[in-house]
Amino acid sequence: MDAGVIPISNTQLALSVILVLITGVISAALRLELLKPLLWGTVRTYLQLTLIGYALTYIFNINNLILIIVIISLMCLVASRTAVRGSPRAGRYSMLLGFFSLWTSTFLVGTIVMVLIISPEPWYSARIAIPIFGMILGNSMNGIALSLERLFSEVKSKISEIEALLSFGASPWESVRDCVKEALRAGMTPTINSLMVVGLVSLPGMMTGQILAGADPQQASRPLPVVVMLMIAAAVAIGCLMLVLLYYKKLFTKEDAIAHYV
Repeated sequence: MDAGVIPISNTQLALSVILVLITGVISAALRLELLKPLLWGTVRTYLQLTLIGYALTYIFNINNLILIIVIISLMCLVASRTAVRGSPRAGRYSMLLGFFSLWTSTFLVGTIVMVLIISPEPWYSARIAIPIFGMILGNSMNGIALSLERLFSEVKSKISEIEALLSFGASPWESVRDCVKEALRAGMTPTINSLMVVGLVSLPGMMTGQILAGADPQQASRPLPVVVMLMIAAAVAIGCLMLVLLYYKKLFTKEDAIAHYV
């Protein structure tokens, strides 16, 4: 195969729908009620990726720092909404806290990577910044979603123990400290597992893209894929930590009693 992007025709793209249909048949057979979300997700994937291709061409040409910050902030907003949607008990503050956690961790880690490690010219180059920040954000979103759900599950399963600790004079933090630890472990576990098996079971997306584009595997395997994996781990850890530490207080009333919606 010649070096370069692998061409995929519209016919070949249409054939990929077979993969969704297989999943849909399994869903229908088991009555999982996932066929409609799968089909809608497939349509959205096609439309969103098509539109973003045109949008990125325009954004890369402008290469304006303010525009880049606005775009990444909007990405954080969408990601936070998606992350907390799976935890309906989380309350009205969950999306705001999720946005703040994702925005802070994404910009903190992404800026360090852009300024100190990759150092493009200019340092905020849209062609590099948006893919880098997007990878950070996508993984952080999954991490905080897992942490938030586990926090609620742990608190609910241990509510009697927590109430007993509160009645003996423990602070809200002391009563849910173990639940917070379990929530953080849940959010970080997929990322840690990825670090353990990268190169043995899976290849980083950036490395895969370079190899498919014809790059030499030795050059594609490092150093950028290593940077990507480490920056994702850092961003997930910071995002999960911020969200859980900010959110656990919302599980209690002003009188330090467990909230009724837990």
